[in-house]
Amino acid sequence: MKPSNVLILPGWENSGPQHWQSLWEKRHGYVRVEQHDWSKPLRGDWLARLEEMVLSRDEPAVLVAHSLGCILAAAWSARSMNTHRVKAALLVAPGDVEQPDIREQLPSWSPIDLSALAFPTVLLASRNDTFCEFERARLFAYAWGAQFMDYGDCGHINADSGLASWPEGHVLLQDLMKD
Repeated sequence: MKPSNVLILPGWENSGPQHWQSLWEKRHGYVRVEQHDWSKPLRGDWLARLEEMVLSRDEPAVLVAHSLGCILAAAWSARSMNTHRVKAALLVAPGDVEQPDIREQLPSWSPIDLSALAFPTVLLASRNDTFCEFERARLFAYAWGAQFMDYGDCGHINADSGLASWPEGHVLLQDLMKD
């Protein structure tokens, strides 16, 4: 699989330079799905941009989502007529946009779509993620038909988690990319 067919879906406010998504993009040549507004994300805008990026690939894509990017992947799968153009998805630390404080800031993202995803999916969750309770992440995995992985106490599985380029996560992605 060509690196240009691996699409990075950052969460709210994007992934900074020390986030494993940014490090993977730089090291492996994966492509970030750039959104026009990272601070005030609108679900419809983000869905349209993901659709555009999936359709622009020359072969089926693999999605690598973090936080709000996971919610985007699920919403896109439930709405797109082009889900056959995604081979698989790695969803890491989904953000629970239905938490009252987050829902208030991201009103267009509720309710979370709980339809089964149209492609093989692995979801990793941390037991001490402040943006999504562990059992809630397990519920998302079950509803989305994803393989669920308990990543222990690793916070939001981001740059603050001390993962650097997160080689263990990249091994999981490579397994998803295999034919």
